[in-house]
Amino acid sequence: MVTKRLSIGLGGVIALFASMTAMAEGGAAERLLWEAAQQGSAAQVRKALEHGADVEARDNTGATPLLIATRHNHVNAAKVLIDAGADVNAKDRIHDSPYLYAGARGYNAILRMTLAHGADLTSTNRYGGTALIPAAERGHVETVNLLIAAGVDVNHVNNLHWTALLEAILLGNDGVSHTAIVRALIQGGADVNLADGDGVTPLSHARQRGYKDIEALLVRAGARE
Repeated sequence: MVTKRLSIGLGGVIALFASMTAMAEGGAAERLLWEAAQQGSAAQVRKALEHGADVEARDNTGATPLLIATRHNHVNAAKVLIDAGADVNAKDRIHDSPYLYAGARGYNAILRMTLAHGADLTSTNRYGGTALIPAAERGHVETVNLLIAAGVDVNHVNNLHWTALLEAILLGNDGVSHTAIVRALIQGGADVNLADGDGVTPLSHARQRGYKDIEALLVRAGARE
């Protein structure tokens, strides 16, 4: 009887030890996954996943491995994660997601993957803007065209009461890239008379800044002051 009890007790200890070991290995796997995503090692990302790492494990910023890889524009690592089912819309604590971040930064290879794997075109960042708005502001011409073609609302208004068109003018310049973006937005259906929160129109902003090429585009599209 004593031997049987010892056997049962020992079995319980062994089971508990095995469980604790599995938990430790799981934590190690997640750490390996975060590091691999940050370094852009697709092979190590795959290895971590094979060892049971949670593809949606959050770091202390609330970022998933896919967002970590996206921050560094690690395309191959991002592909492995997306193929493994990573959520392209999972947001961190400041409301960045892989889709939104790729759009804002002009990381077009990753952006294309997120668009092909369920990107929420209506999702917004901490400023209440779609991916299109920061892309327009930062002069990412190809990104803007990708997002317009995908169906992002070109007339979405963010928390600052600005559209992508207004941001391209207010925070951009009259160079080749921003002029091309204004053209693309107009062709994509942007309302050239949708004013900011103070009632100032895109045309007025363009004229105030002396953006002649952008002004001409707006006027041809029917813009008014």
